Amino acid sequence: MAKHAGYSRWLFNWGLKAWSVTYQEGLKPTANKLKKFYTNYVKPLYPWQSQLSSRVYQYAFVDLDNAFKGFFKVKGTGYPKFKKKGIHDSFTLDNCGKWIGLGSTRIKLPFIGFVSTYEAVVHRRDQLTLYPVKSLY
Repeated sequence: MAKHAGYSRWLFNWGLKAWSVTYQEGLKPTANKLKKFYTNYVKPLYPWQSQLSSRVYQYAFVDLDNAFKGFFKVKGTGYPKFKKKGIHDSFTLDNCGKWIGLGSTRIKLPFIGFVSTYEAVVHRRDQLTLYPVKSLY
């Protein structure tokens, strides 16, 4: 799970840098344009990304888009900041339109497999945001 959280952070930071550079050049970037550019030109340069869930990649750009929407529309919200390793690490997954079966402390996540939680999660969801916790041992 830490790899997926790192992947999400890496994508968010890449998108934030690309957004800033594009905006400084006088263009109007959007998360959708950046995602298309990333998919076609940048992602093939990093073969390690094919080992991780593409859903994490899609939601990283959704998070970036939400950060800029908040910056432009909500007064008092600052410019989005780069994410740092180990501080509020998280990533979001969905199950391709299907519900993720919950109800116990073991959850089967797409692409990752079974994970254990501290408390039972009882609500059925179509997407989950996960925060990996370091091992206590």
